[in-house]
Amino acid sequence: MSARKLTRQQQWRIDKVQDERNTRALRKDKRLDSSHQEGLTTEPQQGLVTAHFGRQVEVEAVDGALQGQRQRCHVRANVENLVTGDYVSWRANQNPLEEGVVESRQARRSLLARPDMRGVMKPIAANVDQLLLVIAPEPEPHANLIDRYLVAAEHTGIEPVLLINKWDLMQQGVLTAEQEALINGLLATYRQLGYQVLISSAYQEKVLQQLQQQLKDRISVFVGQSGVGKSSLINYLLPGVDLRVGSLSEDTRKGRHTTTTARLFHFPVGGQLIDSPGIREFSLGYLQPEQIAQGFPEFRPFLGLCRFRDCKHKEDPGCALKEAVAEGKVAATRFASYHHIVQSLSS
Repeated sequence: MSARKLTRQQQWRIDKVQDERNTRALRKDKRLDSSHQEGLTTEPQQGLVTAHFGRQVEVEAVDGALQGQRQRCHVRANVENLVTGDYVSWRANQNPLEEGVVESRQARRSLLARPDMRGVMKPIAANVDQLLLVIAPEPEPHANLIDRYLVAAEHTGIEPVLLINKWDLMQQGVLTAEQEALINGLLATYRQLGYQVLISSAYQEKVLQQLQQQLKDRISVFVGQSGVGKSSLINYLLPGVDLRVGSLSEDTRKGRHTTTTARLFHFPVGGQLIDSPGIREFSLGYLQPEQIAQGFPEFRPFLGLCRFRDCKHKEDPGCALKEAVAEGKVAATRFASYHHIVQSLSS
């Protein structure tokens, strides 16, 4: 469905509201300058956004005499949307009870975003090095949801790592045969595709050592369904943080969302973690079908080899991708997952 064209009057109202917002923001900038100018440091310095609160952000000094200290800051009206993980140029306030000022944002290496309730892409975190997709025996993992995260990671250029949490449940024999078969099947499938797969448990220190090495000296984001144990893992990896842990609903066995804003934490051995809000579904509506296909690495050798340039990889004759599935070069489950994602784009 094509977007409805706005009338001239509707566009005028939208522009008027935006102008009024910009005017109010500029007035606030001027009031801040007049009331806090004396308390602000003379020279701007580099800072790291560690949390976001509407028009305010929390910034950590990464150099200078204030290195390591954090302060809430007002964001100037001309600075584009900031997210946790952004590096900024800012001026601290010598009074820790007053606000500092963010004057500009530095270039980003990467940007992780997800759609909001209206389908508009909303940035979550910047400068992320790796995306740790956490799954667990409970709530039951779904390959299609995993594939959505992997496609998003491939599209943004962020390295994905599949993390199987609550591994102690596998060893305790409390899972059904079907649950064990599902987890082992996922392990085999994604390892065969070349994705890095790690196991973890907040209750087994030994199995967490490999995870700790993976997190060292990198900026990481944990994503996945609520209830898979992200907060419990973070509480172990970052003693003293004590994130609120949500229990599984007895009725639905789905997790309750507990994290409300993205925050950045430092690991004692180096590296940072951005804890993002839980996401039960991950829409890829901002991508075209061709981009979705590129997000499946095993598809790439066959893309562009179909008889017809506009091949939809369904009933089209001469489809190289369908032939690859028939010959066992591409898993039928992944091919079905691709079509499920593409179909959801138009629903």
